[in-house]
Amino acid sequence: MAKEIVGKMVDNFSEKVHEHPQNEVIKHAMMKNGIQGSIENGVSQVAMNHVFSEEIATGKVTNQEQSGRCWMFAALNTFTHRLNDLFNLQDFELSQNHINFWDKLEKANYFYENILETADEPLDGRLVSWILSTPQQDGGQWDMLVSLIEKYGIVPKQVMPETFHSRKSGELNGLLNAKLRADAIKLRKLHQEDESDEDLQEVKGEMLSEIYTLLAYSLGEPPKTFDFEYRDKDKIFHRETGLTPQAFYEKYVGIDLHDYVSIINAPTTDKPYGKTYTVQHLGNVIGGTPIKYLNVDMETLKGLAAKQIKDNESVWFGCDVGQDSNRKEGIMDSALYDFEKAFGFPIHMSKAERLDYNDGMLTHAMVLTGVNIVNDKPNRWKVENSWGEKVGNKGYFVMSDEWMNDYTYQVVVHKKYLSDELKKAWGQEPIVLKPWDPMGSLAMMK
Repeated sequence: MAKEIVGKMVDNFSEKVHEHPQNEVIKHAMMKNGIQGSIENGVSQVAMNHVFSEEIATGKVTNQEQSGRCWMFAALNTFTHRLNDLFNLQDFELSQNHINFWDKLEKANYFYENILETADEPLDGRLVSWILSTPQQDGGQWDMLVSLIEKYGIVPKQVMPETFHSRKSGELNGLLNAKLRADAIKLRKLHQEDESDEDLQEVKGEMLSEIYTLLAYSLGEPPKTFDFEYRDKDKIFHRETGLTPQAFYEKYVGIDLHDYVSIINAPTTDKPYGKTYTVQHLGNVIGGTPIKYLNVDMETLKGLAAKQIKDNESVWFGCDVGQDSNRKEGIMDSALYDFEKAFGFPIHMSKAERLDYNDGMLTHAMVLTGVNIVNDKPNRWKVENSWGEKVGNKGYFVMSDEWMNDYTYQVVVHKKYLSDELKKAWGQEPIVLKPWDPMGSLAMMK
């Protein structure tokens, strides 16, 4: 049998396209409206009602614009929910740009240290190739945010507002990555010339100074101290002077971030439930909080998230947002599109198979702010996104419980919700995963 495509095969393919008259209708509909626009399930739209039995009062959604900072926006949104309640604020925002500046500087240092650590590894080996593939980018994980806040604190958005390159990060990221790769060449050459560790660190310090200048020019320079002025919902004016970013966090947020744990659902055979995991060479702050996950079954993960929502606290979560979702309508539902009926062949994979065969990974972080419970079981979840008010229901999405099962990989919850068994499991030394493991993916969807 011929291995190449031959004319007779193509003739057979074409005959199948024209085998049934309705195929012409399907073809023309998709040519005009696109695949998803032609096969969207109207029943799903009706079922994804924006009403929830358990719902947290929030406010106007934020907008990360043309940047991959969703993980920062999601985390800071959970803090502002708390601030709004405690200090009678409305539509208050924390500075995402402040976190962004320090993240990029720290990621540069993390990259340099990875280059020095692997200086004896072959340049074309998988590890160095992986490190060089993306020296830094916008994406991140919960523990990376913990490291940044502990070291640098947070500030109100009015103190360090957005800039052109915080909103549109592509050009800045391209320049940063070119600079970092050029520096990697120099560091590896100096290592090969037997430069001392002390001399290499001095060179690295000069490189970081150049990175700082680039970031200061494009993102602005973070404040060392600032005054916090605002009017609350009752129009009462408040002022506090001479705050540091760390002092602001302690006074106005005051959450011990180490009380929160990352719970994942990765049902692959290489990751047994009840074990903790970390990822080699994944992080941003040298000496910061290491990446750590506890892998559990999906019912446990959802139960923990629902408990926190019922206690009026929103939940940071990570998912594969591009799968079976309608961005404009703000619907995430596994039944939203029926590809099999349209094309006549199944494309379904299990969650484990999607992870194993590179068809699924964590791509985006958002916030769970509600859940609809029917007969003690959730059937849909309310999601606060960070794509502005022009998508979904003024920026809010609704997610079916089936979609939650299929495409949600991580939630961050207070450890008080863990059972004694899970608390014991969390205390285990984590199993180290390779850098390219799907659990090493970063939330960065725009």
